Amino acid sequence: MIQRPRGTRDFLPDDMEKRRYYEGLLRNVAKTYGFREIATPIFEESELFILRSGPNVLGELYAFKDKGDREIALRPEMTAPAIRMFVNEMSNDPKPIKMFYFGQCFRYERPQSGRYREFFQFGAELIGNPNVESDAEVISMAGAMIRSFGLKDYKIRIGHIGVLRQKVSDSGVPKERMAEVLQKLDKKNYDEATPLLKSMGVTDDAIRDLYDLTETVGGPEVLSKVPGEAGDYLRRLVELLRVMGVEDPEIDLGVVRGLDYYTGMVFEAEAPALGAEKQICGGGSYTLSELFGGEKVFSTGFAVGFDRILLAAEKEGQTYEKEGIDAYVVPVSDDVRLESAKIVTMLRDEGLRSDIDIMGRKMAKAMKYASITGAKNVIIIGAKELESCSVTVRDMVSGEQKVIKIENLIEELKSRQ
Repeated sequence: MIQRPRGTRDFLPDDMEKRRYYEGLLRNVAKTYGFREIATPIFEESELFILRSGPNVLGELYAFKDKGDREIALRPEMTAPAIRMFVNEMSNDPKPIKMFYFGQCFRYERPQSGRYREFFQFGAELIGNPNVESDAEVISMAGAMIRSFGLKDYKIRIGHIGVLRQKVSDSGVPKERMAEVLQKLDKKNYDEATPLLKSMGVTDDAIRDLYDLTETVGGPEVLSKVPGEAGDYLRRLVELLRVMGVEDPEIDLGVVRGLDYYTGMVFEAEAPALGAEKQICGGGSYTLSELFGGEKVFSTGFAVGFDRILLAAEKEGQTYEKEGIDAYVVPVSDDVRLESAKIVTMLRDEGLRSDIDIMGRKMAKAMKYASITGAKNVIIIGAKELESCSVTVRDMVSGEQKVIKIENLIEELKSRQ
């Protein structure tokens, strides 16, 4: 028997119904914020992701040469394709541009709980408006999306990459080694950061100051420790978020996000229900378009790990009620099958989700099947009832049955929705 590839999943009908429901929640929130949906190819030129993340990303890519000998990769994330699309096709559009996307991504890494080689990412980008309102928009929208899933226990942590970058630069780290150091600090990997910093001539006192800064976490009161423009920016951001419904973000000056192209505000959202691997969302402000041949332009955005946030909701005890169908039509005998097909077609034409027994089951088994599939009503069609242009409708929740004229059937079913 051929098995699915490691790190991938099959989604059964119940799974897909649930996933589409939650996708819809995210889409609805994005639309209420004035964002519009885009879609990009699942594969791109490998160079796109190397330019975005550096050559080390090759080890994580599903990369190959196509029949034209071109270097191609399945996308490992969706920010780079979105900005590539902006440079190619939208750079002259009125600003700001507010876009969102949802799709499959692929990374060759060790599968673990909530992390797969094929995974799904929902994200948004706001391009072309370099001020605090843009960052507030995306953080507020990320919070609204998390709440739409019913999550109660979550935390949004906000930082500013400029604060730590300046501190690292002042400590004597060469510009070309900045990214290497920031990645260690982002992971709080001090055991590896210490010898690295010492090899660059950074003093013990400067190293302690760096570590103290990455451990600076708290409410808005910690912003008194943030000097200059970055501190003023974060204070304005927190004030704006408060009136937008994000009242208690955590200030964390150790949030780095680990990527070179972030330029200012950075943020992450985490769900403690997930344990150690608790991040469900992350983003910040950045410039990326110039790497892909466009003009330098301010952007801010975030990505939600769809599988991670679904898992967090489940661990908090959130449940999803299966939608089911509005009606399941059961012909009692072969001589009423033609009329039964006519009736189920009438229901479908009216937008009622309807199915019909095509297996010729006995009544008991047909009723059992209707229950398993989540049918709200069973329409029993017998020859005797048809003589008076009627059918029997059984409410599968209450068990109540009554005879309904066919001409009144649509109205009856819609009243039960």
